[in-house]
Amino acid sequence: MLSAIFVSSGIRLLLDPDSRAEAAGPVTNRVGPWIEKVDPRLPSDTRTLLRIKAGADVVAGVLLATGNLTRPAAGVLAAGLVPTTLTGHQFWAVPKEERAGQRAQFLKNLGLLGGLLLAAADTEGRPGLKYRTTHAVDRSQRSMKRAVRTARREAKIAAMSAGVGRKLG
Repeated sequence: MLSAIFVSSGIRLLLDPDSRAEAAGPVTNRVGPWIEKVDPRLPSDTRTLLRIKAGADVVAGVLLATGNLTRPAAGVLAAGLVPTTLTGHQFWAVPKEERAGQRAQFLKNLGLLGGLLLAAADTEGRPGLKYRTTHAVDRSQRSMKRAVRTARREAKIAAMSAGVGRKLG
């Protein structure tokens, strides 16, 4: 359910990127030169960047909805939601007549962001990477200690057997 809004708005934006080009301009005008510095062959115009974000929203939304790669998908959606919210719903900078509607949209996006952060942090009942690595190290240390004890015990047994073998001649 969380991903439905991203899939539907992503499809709508893929079909008509011009509808949001003016609102996205402040962000894409800042990001565009940075992208060109990284690699001049990469697209940096507003329409293309909007389509890339829309495509990422659709793909990540479908992945989240189907339960595949949920943590990375939620992370992608959350990362894209922050600039969208900050540029598209500046309730503090609009006339009083529009302020209530923009505040509601801002708070809606804030709620979506909270849900996405929970989805990104959720391990679905499985231990996280930190827990697994810590316990893997602990298990390997215990295994090593057990192997050393076993080797010492075997060495004692071998030494005793050799001593008995010499006495029996």
